[in-house]
Amino acid sequence: MKSLSQKRRHPLAVVALLVMGLLLTGALYSVASSANQAKADTGFSAADVTAGQKLFVANCATCHGMGAQGSPAAPSLVGVGAAAVDFQVGTGRMPMEANGPQAEQKPVQFNETQTRQLAAYVASLGAGPSLPDPAMLDGQGDATHGGELFRVNCAMCHNAAAAGGALTRGKFAPALAGVTAQHIYEAMETGPQNMPVFSDANISPEGKRDIITYLQTIEKQGSPGGADLGGLGPVSEGLFMWVAGLGVIIAFTIWLTSRTS
Repeated sequence: MKSLSQKRRHPLAVVALLVMGLLLTGALYSVASSANQAKADTGFSAADVTAGQKLFVANCATCHGMGAQGSPAAPSLVGVGAAAVDFQVGTGRMPMEANGPQAEQKPVQFNETQTRQLAAYVASLGAGPSLPDPAMLDGQGDATHGGELFRVNCAMCHNAAAAGGALTRGKFAPALAGVTAQHIYEAMETGPQNMPVFSDANISPEGKRDIITYLQTIEKQGSPGGADLGGLGPVSEGLFMWVAGLGVIIAFTIWLTSRTS
C-alpha cells in the first residue's frame, strides 16, 4: 500500500492521468461522430458531397453562411435534409431572386446533377428528410383515398381542385398542376414556405402516394363540365353564373324593349 501511495505522488502521475483522460475523450468523440455520420448517411457519394460543397460556397454561402449555419439573411440548413434542397433548388425557388413574403417559383438555375450534388452536401451536414422512394412516385396509388386525404389536409390552402389560393400578408398556396410527383412528395415531407410538415406520422408514405395519384388523376381529367373558372368552388362559380345570367337577361330585356318602341 505504501508503494502504491508513493506512485500516486509521483510527479508524472498527473501527466499520465491527463493523457488517459484525453485519450478517453477522443475515443468517445470518435464514436459519437461516427454515429452522427451514420445518421446523416443518405447514400450520396463523397464526390457528390465535395462537388456540392463547391457549388454551395459559390452560390449559397452568401446568405446561408460558409458552413450552412445560417445568417440574419437566411436560416441554417443543418438538418433540413436532401429533400428540402431538391425541392427548393429543383423548382427554382432557390436561390431567391429577391426578398419577399415567400420564395416564388422561377426557371431553375442548376441542372439535375448539380441539384443532386447540392442536396448531397446539405444532407451530409445532418440527418433530415431524404429523397423519396421512387416506388412512392409511380402514380399507382388509391386516388379515392388520396382525394379524401387532400380535402382534409390540403384543400383549405390549395383549393379542393388544387388550383391554389391566397393566404395572408402577400403569401399564397400555389396551384399544383404540372408539379412533379417528386416535388409534391418533398413538399409534404419538408413543409416549404408556409406549408406545414406532413411527416410519416401525419400522412404515411402510402398516403402521400395516394395524394399524388389523386392530383395526377384530376389533372388528366381536366374539366369535363366546361370552363372551370379557375376552380374557385361551387359557391363562387354559382355566384358568377347567377350574376352573368342576370346580366344576360337584363341585356336581352333592354334590347327587346328598345325594339318594340
